[in-house]
Amino acid sequence: MSEALNGQCLCGAVKFTATPVGDTMGICHCGMCRRWTGGTFMATDCGNSVVFNDEAKLGRYRGSSWGERLFCTACGSTLLWQTQDGANQHVSVHAFDVPEKFRFESQIFIDRKPDSYEFVNETKNMTEAEVVAMFAPSED
Repeated sequence: MSEALNGQCLCGAVKFTATPVGDTMGICHCGMCRRWTGGTFMATDCGNSVVFNDEAKLGRYRGSSWGERLFCTACGSTLLWQTQDGANQHVSVHAFDVPEKFRFESQIFIDRKPDSYEFVNETKNMTEAEVVAMFAPSED
């Protein structure tokens, strides 16, 4: 998928455009994402393409030394997770105007998923260690 898509928070105070890398979405089961979203974080990779119309109501929470979560400070909507340098942006598919464009392909932090739910889709699964190795800066 190489078309820019529109999205916004619940109240409309934060609007954005982003170009997803593909037509897939993944789910994160880490404890921070579950608390942040009240469920699972369903997101698609948008590279570094997110452009906000106005950042006045855009909040940032740095949950680690390398990642941060962006949200609307007016309504609290979950918008995206990104590396702090903005190079890897993963946008909530439900913030897009057309979330149905994405098919469920992967799950991360699968070793942190509570036993209280299951998804029936067959997906690529990654553990916490695999995800951290992919995104966290190496310590030389």
